[in-house]
Amino acid sequence: MWKLRQYAKPYLFTVIVVSGLVFLEVMATLRLPDLMSRIVDEGIARGNLGLIWRVGALMLAVALGGVVCSIAGNYLASRASGKFGRDVRLAVFRRVGEFSPREFDQFGAASLITRTTNDVQQIQHMFRMSMRMAMRAPLMAVGGVLMVVRKDAQLAMILLGLIPVMAALVALVMSKGVPLFKSLQEKLDRLNQVVREQLMGVRVIRAFNRGEDERARFAKANRDLTATALRVSRIMITLMPLLGLLINFTNIVIIWFAAQRIDAGIMEVGDLMAFLQYTMQTFMAVMMLSMIFVNLPRASASAQRIAEVLQTEPSITDPAEPQAFDAQLGVVEFEGVTFSYPGAEVPVLSGISFTAKPGQVTALIGGTGSGKSTILELLLRFHDPDSGRITLDGVDIRSASQSDLRSRVGYVPQQAVLFSGTVASNIRHGKQDATDEEVREAARIAQALDFVSEREGGFEGEVAQGGTNLSGGQKQRLSIARAVVRRPQIYLLDDSFSALDYKTDAKLRQELAEAARDATVIVVAQRVSTIMHADQILVLEAGRIVGQGTHETLLEDCRVYQEIVASQFGEEAAS
Repeated sequence: MWKLRQYAKPYLFTVIVVSGLVFLEVMATLRLPDLMSRIVDEGIARGNLGLIWRVGALMLAVALGGVVCSIAGNYLASRASGKFGRDVRLAVFRRVGEFSPREFDQFGAASLITRTTNDVQQIQHMFRMSMRMAMRAPLMAVGGVLMVVRKDAQLAMILLGLIPVMAALVALVMSKGVPLFKSLQEKLDRLNQVVREQLMGVRVIRAFNRGEDERARFAKANRDLTATALRVSRIMITLMPLLGLLINFTNIVIIWFAAQRIDAGIMEVGDLMAFLQYTMQTFMAVMMLSMIFVNLPRASASAQRIAEVLQTEPSITDPAEPQAFDAQLGVVEFEGVTFSYPGAEVPVLSGISFTAKPGQVTALIGGTGSGKSTILELLLRFHDPDSGRITLDGVDIRSASQSDLRSRVGYVPQQAVLFSGTVASNIRHGKQDATDEEVREAARIAQALDFVSEREGGFEGEVAQGGTNLSGGQKQRLSIARAVVRRPQIYLLDDSFSALDYKTDAKLRQELAEAARDATVIVVAQRVSTIMHADQILVLEAGRIVGQGTHETLLEDCRVYQEIVASQFGEEAAS
């Protein structure tokens, strides 16, 4: 928990106030049995009605004061713990937002979701307990022991002798349960991962009739989580019955010896009643401490998991003094770029060099795994090259801020990603302050205007999470509209026309060429027809550029390009 103490500092004043309220509440609780003892021994036993009324009124005032302190303390503790959880969630979310794909792969999406939700909830709950129960229990325990010693020092030895036994019992249970809590959170990660995969791939699962297999996979993850949770619960719940047994046994022993002392005139009945209440308060304090010890290991495991996220430094960071792109042209240059994914045996890109200029279309084509999409990801600084450099208008992109770099780029990913909301809100992801006319014009260029107008609600029509209520081609066109609306200096189109028919493809490329006539356009494509009119085409094979030129020149001197053309148009077109 100490690793997250910086997020608790803003609530230090609240902690101090709650501590004071808890102290007053404990003092009131400890005072009540003593007042009750006076009523029994001095009021009822001697028929002193006036004392009963006076002490009874004082008891009522003390009890009301304790209730007010308890309510105020609970309110402040709940409010502070809620804000503490909010701050930690925000900190985790911000750090995850800074992660590169390397860090995402390191943790996994399912684990990051669990850490942001369940783990934060665990430490939030512990923070609230630490303000109330963790302060109240020690005060109550110490106060109870002092009061029983004050009432009868010899009889108090029974209670003092059993406290170490209870402490040993709590320590024994904790030693068995603590190692299981981290395993419990890891198995919750696994369950979330399985559920997430099944929800995202539900169509594939149904198409291949794999429902039974996926149900079995979920059942296994669910059983593992359940088995660990039950094992932890069985260990932890044994603590309360054992402590309850000790409490009842102690009360029997106390009453046995107290009866003899009352019979001998050493002790009064009121003192016995107060003694039993103080004993119960002491035991309740120990039980509260045991509850804290039960929750502390899980909260500690959650705090460690959150700290791992917060302490992980992103591999892609901005320089201390970012350099500005003064030229504002959009000239992109790769100079001997080599890049390998973590753990890969061979580079995915080797010695990549080319220049993409404004007003020109640069196309990338090649087989699967040749590194086409990786080139775009490097330009966006999702990764940094192992060697070589990438410049924009002569400035190494590693010397500039990521936000400045990406503000100049309109990116259309290979897999169209849409967000829940409306058609207009998805297009405005490219430019938050885009006017209705700009949104409409971007949709027209992306050939999305017709189908949007036909949908119920038009541009205010609902888009489901992930765009599941749209076809593949519709999602691609909205993704293109999202890039077009910001009118960037550089367009990065990663196989963005694959779901379009040839007629729509041709019309969209015509409109896009007009809209981006002064911009740098880099297109990744599988279809030769999409890129045959590009100003330069880069042919990639095994991470290397094996051909560079126009469609006509590559047909003459690039074997790989000839094979691609032949596979799509036949041998005559390639010759």
